Amino acid sequence: MGRLEREELRVVVLNTKNVVLRVTTAYQGNVSASLVRVGELFRDAVRLTASGVILVHNHPSGDPTPSPDDLHLTAEALAAGRLLDIAVLDHLVIGHDAYVSMRDRGIAFDRPGGLPPDRAA
Repeated sequence: MGRLEREELRVVVLNTKNVVLRVTTAYQGNVSASLVRVGELFRDAVRLTASGVILVHNHPSGDPTPSPDDLHLTAEALAAGRLLDIAVLDHLVIGHDAYVSMRDRGIAFDRPGGLPPDRAA
């Protein structure tokens, strides 16, 4: 995904043992942006009675630094996943030769609201 010319967001759908059930492309954008409906992220996960998902998208610029829109999408996905009882295990941003894990960056995947501990109220 690191060399794609357009931004794509894929959802890795997992069972209870974190075995991949399916990888779906939820959105294909343009060179600089993607508009994603959060419901689209969970469509296959609900159909397959999955227990978790991992979100993965690329930055065609090659810089995997998460944008404010990426952080917002992650927070929205975490909230939706809680409602659906489907865990969002991570959101990876892929660059040309690197990636960023939102979980590793301190996004609180196990806290309500999905904010890092220093930003949570």
